Amino acid sequence: MNTPIIKPVMHFAPAYLLSPTNPITVNLIGAGGTGSRVLTALAEMNHSLNALGHAGLYVRMFDDDVITHANLGRQRFAVSELGLKKTVARINNINRFFGTNWKSVPYQFSQENLQRFNSFVCANIFISCVDSVSARMQIAELLKSLADSSTQHRDRPFYWMDYGNSKSTGQVILSTIGDILQPASKKFKTIKNLPFVTDEFGSLLQSSETADNTPSCSLPEALEKQDLFINATITQLGSALLWSLLRQGMTENRGIFVNLETLITQPLKVAETFSNARVGSGRYFSLLAQEK
Repeated sequence: MNTPIIKPVMHFAPAYLLSPTNPITVNLIGAGGTGSRVLTALAEMNHSLNALGHAGLYVRMFDDDVITHANLGRQRFAVSELGLKKTVARINNINRFFGTNWKSVPYQFSQENLQRFNSFVCANIFISCVDSVSARMQIAELLKSLADSSTQHRDRPFYWMDYGNSKSTGQVILSTIGDILQPASKKFKTIKNLPFVTDEFGSLLQSSETADNTPSCSLPEALEKQDLFINATITQLGSALLWSLLRQGMTENRGIFVNLETLITQPLKVAETFSNARVGSGRYFSLLAQEK
């Protein structure tokens, strides 16, 4: 009796991202507890890619929020930056430290605002660290329109990486913006499309809309809403996923779930749908990021 051969399931990154002529363009949406840390991780990634002969990254950061006392300590801001726009403070800090020339866009990432900044709409990778369902839905709508109208240009959109967390749980979900052509492979079964978080988790997102997203007035109040290290934890895990994709050119994972109370971390495989993934009964994650 012949036993059927089960091929490992893999998603391959587009060749352009592995050896681009120009830096990979990244639109980072949100500059709060997660976004302010993701920016640092992207800067470290860019420096390392450059050292390896890669063109690196070019990042634009979107957020209209200002720095308050509640942001100090848990987010990457200093007392001297109180009252400044979050994106301005973080981008200036990164540019001075790493010698980059990245761009601050101190506005919400919305269709209305993006009409004012037409040249900033397209990017190879979109990373969202937002605090509401409506924000995710707007991002998804815009990215779907980009996928439908995308052409072969250097800012062609490929991926959307979404970060979300509650007080002590969180997740990172990687999606493709449209289909990505996969190489012919005898060794692997390839997956060309990774679903949007808003499509796969739509009902859970809607049911989470009742969460308290009001801004915190102090650090102790903010810590009642989010554990001190939940943002840092999902930032490192999500950045590791993106780094692996860019360095290895392929991935068997499209997401990570984490619970700091139980210290459980669970990957989401590209071969899995959420319904058959072994991520527990739902208590290991939340699909809202309370960044304020």
